[in-house]
Parts: sequence; structure tokens; C-alpha cells
Amino acid sequence: MTMESSKRVLEPIDRVSEVLFGLIMVLTFTGSLSVAEAGREDVRTMLIGALGCNVAWGIIDAMLYLMGCLAQRGQGLMTYLAVRKATDPHKAQRLIADALPPVVASILEPAELETMRRRLMQLPEPPARARLSKDEWLGSIGVFLLVFVSTFPVVIPFMVMQNVGPALRVSNAIAIVMLFLTGYAFGRITGRRPWLVGIAMVAVGSILVGMTMALGG
Repeated sequence: MTMESSKRVLEPIDRVSEVLFGLIMVLTFTGSLSVAEAGREDVRTMLIGALGCNVAWGIIDAMLYLMGCLAQRGQGLMTYLAVRKATDPHKAQRLIADALPPVVASILEPAELETMRRRLMQLPEPPARARLSKDEWLGSIGVFLLVFVSTFPVVIPFMVMQNVGPALRVSNAIAIVMLFLTGYAFGRITGRRPWLVGIAMVAVGSILVGMTMALGG
């Protein structure tokens, strides 16, 4: 066991979640436009609001990601120190078992847990406090970029098209495709039927956008 995290910069489920979050945020802005009444100034205001909001939430989400990583590292370090300090081997074995996934812990024999304990005791002295790794800092940048960049495909039609009506229809079509692809990816990750999950994600995303707008989000 080392104090370095084996987790990739961003797991697939994290990437899907961040894109979905960014999509919902930007759709609350594009959905607020009125085709009959909106002018170029309204579009400009919407673009500034959508981009600014996703920048702000991207920063917040990145900070929460770092906090989660630090908490996970801290918990692992505390368990590691507790195992090293335990004078009773059986107590140390229980600590190791509790730190493992339940399915894995359930199939390990006491002798195997003892082998793990002895190997942990042979490792160098751990650091006094948990610290974030380079990969985790990169992961926070990835979180920010995913939330922010997911804004652009949906708002590009308003940047290049003069008429609000056609731009809104193209924007909505792009959003539906992105929601479907997000759900499709989620379905593959979770072992479910990707097509069905993709369709369900479009429906769920639309409901979440509607709820957010209704609540003043």
C-alpha cells in the first residue's frame, strides 16, 4: 500500500457527470430565451450569463473535487497510521478489512490479512499529513474544463446565426444529441443498455432543466 492514489485523473463516470452538469447549467439559460421577443441584446446577455455561470460553477466544482480527493487521502492515511500503531495484530487486520471493498474483504482469510499487515509495516514511514498529488491537481483542471467547455456546443448557434428562432432550434438539437451521448456513455460504464439510458438521459435532463428554471436557477 502506498499513499499515491491509483485513481486516474478523472474516472469515466466523473467525466460523464461533469459534462451533464455543464449541459444542464447552460440549458437553463438558452431555455429562458423567447423566440418571439428575444433580440440580439437578449442573446448577448444570455451568452454572458451562461459562460459566466459555467466558469463560476466550474471553479466551485473543481474545488469540491480537490476537497474530496484530500478527504479520501486523509482517511487512507489515518487508516494506514492506525494499522502501523496497532499492538494487536487482530485489530490491525480488522482495520485493513474495513478499508477494503466489502466483497474483497469477505473472501480474505486471516492469514492473508496478516500478510498484508506485515507488508504494510515494512513500508517507509508515511507522511505526517495527506497532500494532493499532481494528478489530482490536473484532475481539478479537468473538472473545470469539462463544465466550461460543455457550454460551447450549445451556445455556438447563437454566436453564428442572426435569427434567434433557428439558432434556438439548432441549439436544442445539439443539446439533445449531447444528452443522449452522455447517457449512452453512462450506460456503457454501468453495464446497462446504452441506447435506453441515452434516451432516458434526454428525458431526465429535460426534466432537470425545467425544474431548475422553475425554481429560478
